[in-house]
Amino acid sequence: MATFNLPELDSVDRYKLLTGLIVPRPIAWIGTVGRDGVHNLAPYSFFNCVSATPPTVVVGTGHRSGAPKDTLSNLRDTGVFTVSIVTEDVAKAMNITSENVAPHVDEFVKAGVTAVMGTTVSAPYVGEAKATLECEVNHILPLGEPATSWLVIADVRTLHVADDLLDGTRVDAKRLEAVGRFAGGQYCTTADGLFTLERPD
Repeated sequence: MATFNLPELDSVDRYKLLTGLIVPRPIAWIGTVGRDGVHNLAPYSFFNCVSATPPTVVVGTGHRSGAPKDTLSNLRDTGVFTVSIVTEDVAKAMNITSENVAPHVDEFVKAGVTAVMGTTVSAPYVGEAKATLECEVNHILPLGEPATSWLVIADVRTLHVADDLLDGTRVDAKRLEAVGRFAGGQYCTTADGLFTLERPD
């Protein structure tokens, strides 16, 4: 078995190992608004729900060419964002929004998806998404010395879920067809190969 001392590896090799092993990762398709009113939409697979009470999600974001990404800048300015759940039917549009583009480019338009403003936060979400979270930032924590990434901790204020996915408050994972990310360009969906294990009492 190979053993790696991560502090001794370069950032690319660390990224390959971690994203190849911690899989599949859910994708936060984050909608924000810039100071100039331009909508921003970008996918982040360093994302998860860490608490139901209080309802809390976390997102990890890095930098681009030494500067914060547009999403992080917008979060700092507005304190709010949305997460559209990426499903198989919008996966190609999500991939389009992963391209590095200038801040004045509206990725909703570029990807051909509908921007719908949140009901409790002033940020847009993907109208074609089967489910969406509206979130308010609690903390943005720098990671590293000097910071090379940031951890965003946020409260989930509102959920929107397609009616046909729900049985009360239980979500049908197969119908959701949520997309998870592996390393590189590899993805999976919750409709692929689901199996059930009963938890012991």
